[in-house]
Amino acid sequence: MSGGRVRFILASASPARLRTLQRAGVEPEVIVSDVDEESVTADNTYLLVSKLASMKCLAVQEHIVGRALVLGCDSMLEFEGESLGKPGDYETAVERWKRMRGKSGVLHTGHALEDGHRTTMATVSTRVHFADVSDEEIELYCRTGEPQNVAGGFTIDGFGGWFITGVEGDPHSVVGLSLPVLRTMLAQYGLTLADLGYPQV
Repeated sequence: MSGGRVRFILASASPARLRTLQRAGVEPEVIVSDVDEESVTADNTYLLVSKLASMKCLAVQEHIVGRALVLGCDSMLEFEGESLGKPGDYETAVERWKRMRGKSGVLHTGHALEDGHRTTMATVSTRVHFADVSDEEIELYCRTGEPQNVAGGFTIDGFGGWFITGVEGDPHSVVGLSLPVLRTMLAQYGLTLADLGYPQV
């Protein structure tokens, strides 16, 4: 895939992933997949996010007319042997934060890049340390509605940033998309950032 700007599609409904690309100078199309995430299983969290990223990517690619580069991503927190996605509601988010406070977990983010002929995969694992927050702080945070709708029940680039004391690994992946990893994946297709329209100025 070469010759002029590449049609680049983000197969994700995540506002954080879109913002990450936009702030880094790339404006993708967004087409959300119809993958039923709840029905997908795997032996561990690492494999699960890899599988979901690939499924999302391929689900969008099969509906594309013409050539396009499709990026699918999925993130999930591995905490005390469990795979934790989005809490979904206030009560679950509060309960989860009461378990996580003062501890750490590993946020796995799967990336799948598909050009219509082949798929390239990369999964990044980053340890996240949670502050020893009070019940009042947990309830205050969960009332914002943010943790209910994000993988693991936290962010580092939003309301949750106050409660993350550190990360070990790639901080980009905690937001849901690793820019350095995507750049490396592009190179496997013979592409550079310029092929995605970088920079948008």
